[in-house]
Amino acid sequence: MSSMPAFGSSMSVQKLSPSAMLKRSFNRTSASHTKVLQRSIPFSRVRVGRGGRVATAMAAPSPRPRPTPMVPDAPSAITHLECALEGDRYDAHALHNLSKAGKPLLVKYDYDKARATLTRDELARRPNTMWKWREILPVTKTENCVYLGEEATPVLEAPRLASQLGVEEAGGGLYVKDEGRLPTGSFKARGLVMAVSMAKELGVTRMAMPTNGNAGAALAAYCTRCGIESYAFAPDDTPECNIREMDIQGAKVWKANGYIDDCGKIVGGGESALKWFNTSTLKEPYRIEGKKTMGLELAEQFGFDNLPDVILYPTGGGTGLIGMWKAFEELELLGIRPKGSKKPRMVAVQAEGCAPIVNAYDKGEEFAARVDNAQTRTAMGIRVPAAIGDFLILRACRESNGYAVRVTDDEIDEAQKEFAGAEGILLCPEGAATYAAYKNGLSSGQISKGETAILFNCATGLKYPLPPSDKTIDINQPIDYDAIANA
Repeated sequence: MSSMPAFGSSMSVQKLSPSAMLKRSFNRTSASHTKVLQRSIPFSRVRVGRGGRVATAMAAPSPRPRPTPMVPDAPSAITHLECALEGDRYDAHALHNLSKAGKPLLVKYDYDKARATLTRDELARRPNTMWKWREILPVTKTENCVYLGEEATPVLEAPRLASQLGVEEAGGGLYVKDEGRLPTGSFKARGLVMAVSMAKELGVTRMAMPTNGNAGAALAAYCTRCGIESYAFAPDDTPECNIREMDIQGAKVWKANGYIDDCGKIVGGGESALKWFNTSTLKEPYRIEGKKTMGLELAEQFGFDNLPDVILYPTGGGTGLIGMWKAFEELELLGIRPKGSKKPRMVAVQAEGCAPIVNAYDKGEEFAARVDNAQTRTAMGIRVPAAIGDFLILRACRESNGYAVRVTDDEIDEAQKEFAGAEGILLCPEGAATYAAYKNGLSSGQISKGETAILFNCATGLKYPLPPSDKTIDINQPIDYDAIANA
């Protein structure tokens, strides 16, 4: 009986020789094996030879793993630069220092254009770095954005001190924005990354600045990062760790027997001879744009709608205070905050031995006279005898119904010790000055216990000399645990 085809269909049966049957079996097996290989090996790496034989080329390298880009590719809405005093305009795509009036230049934007893409929802989607604000930052090409990890710095509550001071009971709050978490350990990274990025964009190959330490360190790091030469000139009593930090990160560093404004004269005098770009505080337009991100970031961290009542800011050149006040205005121009929203009161904090802004504020003056024989014991960052942006600092304090205040060196030292001991947060001396000013403000009534206050810690305290710790134990003697307990 002949076998019937499956499903009743007709089929002719072809007899194959043993060699043909073997060939067909091999080809079927090879084809099946080829399909399996093609599922696991990219097609470009598979070679099928005669008779279905499979050979593979040398494996192509898989794409190199990369982290998520931290700088969003978004367009800057920059339009022009404007003299902060006279209001005359300057080309945003050319290199500038001061205006014709010898005053700082401010960057302006097309806020209607920026608001089309820079929304609360879009900000929430972007990486949490200072570059998330690209539309209202001046760098136009993403490849020119120098990056060393400028992530948002934390806002830390100080609950134990708030409780001790009666602030918590009154419904207020005490917080620290800790800028010491930034690259190079200080808030100077914000301003200098923007200045260096714009220098890169505009073709600068050499930059120079006077510094009390932290700004020079940031300049050195960012210039080295993108291949620009850097020069830094510091007062000869600048902390040695700052000098060495600048040097090891690639800057050419000199110490001078004068103040920071004396070092600024050295920089100014070298502009023609050495063809460097003068990056002194507010003598170029872009450091303020980096520093304003402190205000933008702070507003977002508080949900945009309810900003803190008071900001206490350690003030030397004052770039950050000016920048934050600009930021709060820009948030309204963008529609991220309603127009006329309540803004924080801005308090400029200075050291008793160098307080030109406080002197001018107390006298009701628009500009601040230079302080001769300026002295601070540890808070070098706010020892600035004369600030070129003085009128902008004073304007922000007055427009915000804030004020300017001085604190003593002893108050700074005590504030640093108290804060570290109570909250585990090591403020730098300049940051400690804001806590001293806050306590004085509570005592004077200038700050209410029911208000929310932000202290700006502008650098890690690890960059400064610390009080000695000299307790010792002799392991060859009996250990006196009572003495340890009572120490």
